[in-house]
Amino acid sequence: MTIFEALRESHDKQRRLLSLLVETSGDSEGRDELYRRLRAELIHHAGAEERSLYVPMMEYDLTQEKARHSVAEHHEIDEALEALDTTDYSSPGWLAAARRLQDLVIHHLDEEEQEVFQLAGRVFDDATKTQLASTYQEDMLEREAP
Repeated sequence: MTIFEALRESHDKQRRLLSLLVETSGDSEGRDELYRRLRAELIHHAGAEERSLYVPMMEYDLTQEKARHSVAEHHEIDEALEALDTTDYSSPGWLAAARRLQDLVIHHLDEEEQEVFQLAGRVFDDATKTQLASTYQEDMLEREAP
């Protein structure tokens, strides 16, 4: 498995959780559980992805700018999560904030898959792509451990 395949698995999970989350309503147990799962997935994924993909990308002139841009988008997603954290589930603004988060995340994932992965694929050899996947998966397991 390459780093790109490993990241796509998490991306698919994020898309599913976001899709389900924006269909919830009010201060419900379902909304709370989906948000907690999504929030943890986004935070764990961002940290592991930065360590296993973006830090190595920053070593190359060709990929440095794209890596920095992607890290900046992680910060935007963190800010959107903070906005949701401080908004009551029953507030009418909560769903609007969740949709904003969905837009930010989907934009980020699409850009990664359509631009970042192709660029990174040009600087990493096959062995490195496989090693980076292992690094990512190990990091995710550590972050997900209770």
